[in-house]
Amino acid sequence: MANKKIKQIAIYGKGGIGKSTTTSNISAALVEAGYKVMQVGCDPKSDSTNTLRGGKYIPTILDTLREKNNVKLNEVVFEGFGGIYCVEAGGPAPGVGCAGRGIITAVQLLKQHRAFEELDLDYVIYDVLGDVVCGGFAVPVREGIAEHVFTVSSADFMAVYAANNLFKGIQKYSKSGGALLGGVIANSINAPYAKAIIDDFVHQTKTQVIEYVPRSVTVTQAELQGKTTIEAAPHSEQAAVYRRLAEKIANHTESKTPSPLDVKELREWAAKWADHLLALETGEVRSPAAAI
Repeated sequence: MANKKIKQIAIYGKGGIGKSTTTSNISAALVEAGYKVMQVGCDPKSDSTNTLRGGKYIPTILDTLREKNNVKLNEVVFEGFGGIYCVEAGGPAPGVGCAGRGIITAVQLLKQHRAFEELDLDYVIYDVLGDVVCGGFAVPVREGIAEHVFTVSSADFMAVYAANNLFKGIQKYSKSGGALLGGVIANSINAPYAKAIIDDFVHQTKTQVIEYVPRSVTVTQAELQGKTTIEAAPHSEQAAVYRRLAEKIANHTESKTPSPLDVKELREWAAKWADHLLALETGEVRSPAAAI
């Protein structure tokens, strides 16, 4: 079926927030459900697809291109868990050049080789570093390569700050055919106040939470084995959460332009929550959202 619509999704999040963990488990759940999936790691650390390949690193597109001009698909596309196609864009040598170049080069190379059509894919998932929405990292949004963007965020201020910055980028390019926001994947949400903070943030920015993912030791155990939770602990409660998330992303059709807060609004919003958490701790208020 040459003309089937491939769904392209970008998942952003600040470094260390669990975006690669989340992305790999979404890919694993989709492939388990019978879809053909490619995961493109767009972080210079090149470790997005590790847990799909037993903890093993794969040659990156940029490294391979540095060694030779003519690169074949099978030199940069590797199969992982359940037949997931794994690609790492890679980055420049440390301290040299722009890390976003990897994404631009990777996208060009995959297009040139008609990789998505050749491999008859249903989903292409870009795992993108979201600390800085600079030129290269903004490519999946700016060029509208990805149809839907999701961001992984915890209730920590820096994660919310990075998500809000991403929203600014999406808003900026939304009028010229850029990708739109599907919503927030709320990660490491265990305490009631954490859920309340994320819920309030998505309310303020006119978006939505796609799924709440609790912090779980199952994930740590799986990753220490170089595996996703879906592979290492398929019957766990955490695997069920990832399957639910993958299903929601698979069924997601309508993305929107978010309404980011400006810096002053974001600081005021954060300060309110800081006062509120202090009140919670000292027992002045009982429920997370009572005083907001």
